[in-house]
Amino acid sequence: MSARSNNPITTLLQDVPFMVIDGALATELEALGCDLNDSLWSARLLREAPEKIRQVHRAYFEAGADCAITASYQATIPGFMRAGLSEQEARSLITRSVTLACEARDAVWQADSGRPKPLVAASVGPYGAYLADGSEYRGGYDLDRAGLVDFHRERLALLLEAGADLLAAETLPSLDEALAIADLLAEHPGAQAWITFSAKDGAHVSDGTPIAECARALAGRPGVAAIGVNCTALAHIAPLIEAIRGECDLPVLVYPNSGEQYDPVTKTWHPAACDHQGAPSGLVQGAPGWLAAGASGIGGCCRTTPEDIRALAAWRQSLT
Repeated sequence: MSARSNNPITTLLQDVPFMVIDGALATELEALGCDLNDSLWSARLLREAPEKIRQVHRAYFEAGADCAITASYQATIPGFMRAGLSEQEARSLITRSVTLACEARDAVWQADSGRPKPLVAASVGPYGAYLADGSEYRGGYDLDRAGLVDFHRERLALLLEAGADLLAAETLPSLDEALAIADLLAEHPGAQAWITFSAKDGAHVSDGTPIAECARALAGRPGVAAIGVNCTALAHIAPLIEAIRGECDLPVLVYPNSGEQYDPVTKTWHPAACDHQGAPSGLVQGAPGWLAAGASGIGGCCRTTPEDIRALAAWRQSLT
């Protein structure tokens, strides 16, 4: 079986105009009263309040999402152990992140089996997320590609074994880290992952590498199911899609932030500066242009909600 033929994204796209990805997990957990001011961020709730994570996943599926991203973005074995958990507890919590999303998906799909069966994408956050110092927005790590392979190896294997449909290697700031993930996919024949970068503008990922170079380097790698961008300003999405599409024919996925700007030093959000005239103000407003540019999947990242995803899914329904 070829890598393309077992790509769950292309299979889903046979039934829908584009894939609707879910929105922010942390934003909704905070809305439920959870305090995420912690180096583990939402991953802490895998132990303390797993039912809240399942509740948020279910809300996104009920809103019309075709895919949920698990709460494993900041879930790593060294990160959990640094917080006082045992190695076995850490492994169990990483596995639990997939179980919770699958339980939510199955509950919703069994009640509405007329829709395509939604996917569960297991989040593989960047090394910078483990560092919890904002470096996923700039790169410049103290690890080389081989070190990044070693860092990601066990978590990636655990997430695949837990039964996710594919991996979501997301918010990557550098091509080196993306290639490290691709190296690990080669160790798991048949495994699939989307790779999405955080971007600093309409042409470059966070460490300054052109997004076109990233797409070119990843396009032929086994197991790379899609390429795209997330955790990025709305104004940059269309040109980034065009740059990726110019280098490969894989599905292009985009799930930008709500429009606010994040300060990684103070860990706070601020209203976006109005310096991009004509930039879309939200997902539904941006979707037509992003599809025209070549996107195959659209969702939301930081500060987006189930209502944003509900509106996006309703707009898609109007296309059919």
